[in-house]
Amino acid sequence: MILRLLLWWPLPALLSWAFAWALFAGLRAMGAAPLVALLFAAAAGAGLALFHAARWRRLIVALGFPLSLLAAGGLPAWLWLLPLVLLAFAYPRRTWGDAPLFPTPAQALAELPAIAPLAADARVLDAGCGLGDGLVELHRVYPQLAQLVGIEWSRLLAPLARWRCRPWAEVLRGDMWALDWGRYQMVYVFQRPESMPRVWAKARAEMREKDSWLVSLDFEIEGQIPAASWQLPGGHSVWVYRPAAQAVSVSADMG
Repeated sequence: MILRLLLWWPLPALLSWAFAWALFAGLRAMGAAPLVALLFAAAAGAGLALFHAARWRRLIVALGFPLSLLAAGGLPAWLWLLPLVLLAFAYPRRTWGDAPLFPTPAQALAELPAIAPLAADARVLDAGCGLGDGLVELHRVYPQLAQLVGIEWSRLLAPLARWRCRPWAEVLRGDMWALDWGRYQMVYVFQRPESMPRVWAKARAEMREKDSWLVSLDFEIEGQIPAASWQLPGGHSVWVYRPAAQAVSVSADMG
């Protein structure tokens, strides 16, 4: 139980940063030159970062000590914890299992209407909308939609997205996994590879209309053939799936 608590993000980052600071302070107390102490402590932080599989977590752990040392300057060292407090408020711990805050690139969904045409009364959901960049792109490519909805768990990001996307989108503050996706003709996600099996299972279970669409930025669903996919500049990609049609196909094959 204690080990599981220690593995809850962002606690591993806090512990790694604290270890780097303790090593730095210990080396300085033993008479080591500031630069030597800094290099050893930064190397220790970078080494601890390698235990994390996700690149963004590695960066957070590796850069935490040197950036906090730089930010502290002549100020009290505890001030470097303030950005983490803000991060915890903006992105609560329970959501770290989903995607962190990465915005949808401009024009990423430009080809979507030709592949997945939608009527004006169609309902579209951005599941985990962050600051609303995905909603902005969905509105750009489907300007006729009267029911564009985003949902975001963060108490800080949800109202910011609501303000940014008014009056053409509704932004809910809540759990994307608890919301019924069956009410929507299209669900857009920008998640993580680890989240995609759960995304697919939820889409298969709830999106039963034959003309429903699941759109994923960057991450495909393993073992499923997309209705369409395309590459974007900067290494991004878009994957489009038909949950209800593929569910019927799988059931038919099993029969």
